[in-house]
Amino acid sequence: MSDKPSVLFVCVHNAGRSQMAAAWLTHLAGDRVEVRSAGSNPGAGVNPAAVEAMAEVGIDISAEVPKLLTVDAVKESDVCITMGCGDTCPVFPGKRYLDWQLEDPAGQGVEAVRPIRDEIKVLVEGLIKEIAPEPQA
Repeated sequence: MSDKPSVLFVCVHNAGRSQMAAAWLTHLAGDRVEVRSAGSNPGAGVNPAAVEAMAEVGIDISAEVPKLLTVDAVKESDVCITMGCGDTCPVFPGKRYLDWQLEDPAGQGVEAVRPIRDEIKVLVEGLIKEIAPEPQA
């Protein structure tokens, strides 16, 4: 098991919110955090509006693929963050669970996805300060 904290982002289709959150965490925390994302009912592909919104801030998620939520993914994560998937995430003792109430970007254009992207960034920045702060020089 790694010494660095691990985070699992879960939404229904693993096509928008959880993909953007995973990308933000990877981008902002670098290798200080292990990042996973999954969906309780994965979609066929990542939401094109989410891809476009993240590209606007210099983060490419076009090669990402929605993944199915597994019990092992939850077991291997220190923090599980759900985003509108209700009770589909298995619960294990000793894990930390957060539920981020975010609008679903499915079927929306990039104009509607931008504020969701920006809200996710703020939440991820707060998470990083808590679980993987910058080392002091």
